[in-house]
Amino acid sequence: MKRTHLSLAAICLASCLAAGLAQAQTKWDLASAYPANNFHTENLLQFANDVEHATAGKLKITVHANASLFKATEIKRAVQGGQTQAGEVIQASLQNEWQIYGADGLPFLADSYDESVKLQAVQRPMVEKKLADQGLVYLYSVAWPPQGIFTKTPIGSVADLKGVKWRAYSPATARIADLVKAQPVTVQAAELSQALATGVVEATMTSGATGVDGKLYEHLKYYYDVQAWLPKNMVIANRKAFDALDKTIQTAVMTAAAAAQTRGLAASQRVDAESKVKLKANGMQVLEPSAQLKSDMKKVGDVMLKEWLENSGVDGQTLLTNYKR
Repeated sequence: MKRTHLSLAAICLASCLAAGLAQAQTKWDLASAYPANNFHTENLLQFANDVEHATAGKLKITVHANASLFKATEIKRAVQGGQTQAGEVIQASLQNEWQIYGADGLPFLADSYDESVKLQAVQRPMVEKKLADQGLVYLYSVAWPPQGIFTKTPIGSVADLKGVKWRAYSPATARIADLVKAQPVTVQAAELSQALATGVVEATMTSGATGVDGKLYEHLKYYYDVQAWLPKNMVIANRKAFDALDKTIQTAVMTAAAAAQTRGLAASQRVDAESKVKLKANGMQVLEPSAQLKSDMKKVGDVMLKEWLENSGVDGQTLLTNYKR
């Protein structure tokens, strides 16, 4: 009889320990489309470490870089569907779904870090509400460095881009190609090097950071620092997965997210300067755009802003009014 009581006690103890261990081992996967050495990914890894430390191991987030879990275009839907608990997406790529997502991808609307932060202040509340309606939680966002133009041959105006195979990663970059009479080719970051090597792409508009990550200097020779816009990557979570966490863990996640956003902004500014140095060191010519090229690109931006306002309706006008205050 005594042995039976001891056995029952042992079983209860084991069950309690197992329940505690299960709580301690709550795991999330976080899908990203960018290389492990990209500053966004490094920031994600620090975010995951901060969460694990703050929750004493009760929540462990595993970051899957370089589109190893899902392709860039699949990540948001995968998070919505619960195939992964969290993910990182470039916000402007979602513009066709809802125009406000693409506000930070409009050429020359917000073309500096200060203006990017200002735009984010009015864009984020709108995006948070939209994501909430879609069963998602907005954790944080970080801007890429300002976007420039990479080419094989020198350019002095947009006329020099006519017929060029132009890599697009968002509706806005595809529309730029249309307006400068280039040939848009949709290629995400993970496939860019291969696309350049095989001649599928001959030019692209992206950040110096992507230029370094993708070793674009191996295939392209010129980088024009037009500083057109600063698209943001946003990190999102599945609402059901987030709501299943204890309140203290939810707080820890959001606290770590706020720190990641601040840290990421500083990293983006640092990487912007470092990338240009690295591009030059690898033989790429880093150039200021000509007055004609700047003027031409500004006209492209004006056309796109007008189209965006027509397509975004009241939401777009509200965002723009609040941004310009």
